[in-house]
Amino acid sequence: MINNTVLIGRLTKEPDLRYTSSGQAVATFTLAVNRNFTNQSGNREADFINCVIWRKAAENFANFAKKGSLVGITGRIQTRNYENQQGQKVYVTEVVVDSFQMLEPRTANDQRQNNSNMDASDGSTSKYNNEPSNQQSTEDNKPNFDLEDDPFGSGKIDISDDDLPF
Repeated sequence: MINNTVLIGRLTKEPDLRYTSSGQAVATFTLAVNRNFTNQSGNREADFINCVIWRKAAENFANFAKKGSLVGITGRIQTRNYENQQGQKVYVTEVVVDSFQMLEPRTANDQRQNNSNMDASDGSTSKYNNEPSNQQSTEDNKPNFDLEDDPFGSGKIDISDDDLPF
């Protein structure tokens, strides 16, 4: 039998680190994972997946991962149930994390948080601040792959028969 899960997504809030009565660390968090397709209105939806991580890995995760962090996790799906205070049986499905990897530098997450804070302070509803900032962006060092940019200039490539390997 195989029960492996690999997810890449962003944290929806800060991890909740707690300790059991025997002193073991356990952190719970929710990972927002984008779907590969868009809905009828053209918007991309996300699944919000509950995860739990144990012991030293839980402490490390809580120290390094913050709200909005891009994280890769591996683990297994687990189901459990319990009876709540009203006497109803509650079923829980979650990913028990074996290992995690931070997929972007901490500065990128800090910059995204600063941009969202600036947007919130000026009353706008956009997700990102489109005005130039004094902070150097990590986007400055990346090549531009826009579809409108023609890398060949004229749109034609001059290839003679001598250039072909066959």
